[in-house]
Amino acid sequence: MPRPSRYTDIAESLEARIHKGEFKAGDKLPTHYELCAEYQVGYTTVAKAIAILRDRGLVYGIAPLGVFVAD
Repeated sequence: MPRPSRYTDIAESLEARIHKGEFKAGDKLPTHYELCAEYQVGYTTVAKAIAILRDRGLVYGIAPLGVFVAD
């Protein structure tokens, strides 16, 4: 069975952190660059992970303020 992509792993990790309450509704997520450093991946990988969370309705972006956890 193929291993999930790194961006999928990151999306699942962030989703778990949201569900555990580490990030609550209205909280701003760390910046893309902070997440790059935390997960030791490139910007595009983090952007894809955030896009998955956005598609799932878990986060929303407000340019240029950042990405926030949805209610």
